[in-house]
Amino acid sequence: MQKIRAVVILIVFLASTLLLIPWQAFLLRFDFKSRKTFPSTFNRYLCRLFGIRITVFGKPIQDRGVLMVGNHTSYFDILVLSSLAQISFVAKSEVAGWPIFGILAKLQQAVFVERARRSQTGEARDQIRERLLAGDALVLFPEGTSNDGNRVLPFKSALMGAVETEIGKDPQGRPLYVPVQPVSLAYVGVHGLPMGRENRPLYAWYGDMDLVPHLWEALLSGPMEVVVEFHPPITVDVAGGRKAMAAQVEAIVRRGQARALAGNYEGQTAAAETAVEIEKGELAEAAA
Repeated sequence: MQKIRAVVILIVFLASTLLLIPWQAFLLRFDFKSRKTFPSTFNRYLCRLFGIRITVFGKPIQDRGVLMVGNHTSYFDILVLSSLAQISFVAKSEVAGWPIFGILAKLQQAVFVERARRSQTGEARDQIRERLLAGDALVLFPEGTSNDGNRVLPFKSALMGAVETEIGKDPQGRPLYVPVQPVSLAYVGVHGLPMGRENRPLYAWYGDMDLVPHLWEALLSGPMEVVVEFHPPITVDVAGGRKAMAAQVEAIVRRGQARALAGNYEGQTAAAETAVEIEKGELAEAAA
């Protein structure tokens, strides 16, 4: 039955994707507003198709430019985050050449970065800055690679320099900066049961794993459960600089993932309540 389920999912995925790619291309070509909302709707459909159950804590920023920074475990991260918010990704340049997935990344207006060439870092940073100033929500995985889902790798700060540019002044004349929102992802369940360390590589895609065989094994393993936590945003001026901000965001994301893997949902709930209170405070201050 698992093989039949996997085959059906793959057929439906390929058929619906190939059918809807021209539609998103049409929306982009004529600059319709739904070019931003359609990918989120499509990824919610894909999450249901693949059997991905998502528990969310906190709230993604969507009313202004924001750089969301999170840990990276699998290509499933793309589906999960895209189903929760209207976002684009900062991706390595190789992704642009992948069959189907590269096309989907382009249609979601990804920013492609050549990580192997240091000379391209400044150009990529400028592209990210322009998108943030235009009000887009971008997702960056600063680990530089995916991992086994049991830990968070050290964050690299180079591309986070895009948030060091002032975007305006507050009523008191103080400079404003693009918010950086930490995001934690954790793969915690399979078939309704807790997912142990030994099962996580069935869904985590890292190292030299081949994409298609890994996807097939993931589908054979069954439906998964994912916990996502959107943490309160910080800005580079409060953090004390780009490198200090990268270290703070890394610590926040690591704690969020650890809470989820341990099943400490009380901690997640408290963090979500804190995020709401901070947002209320920001709105009140802006209105004053």
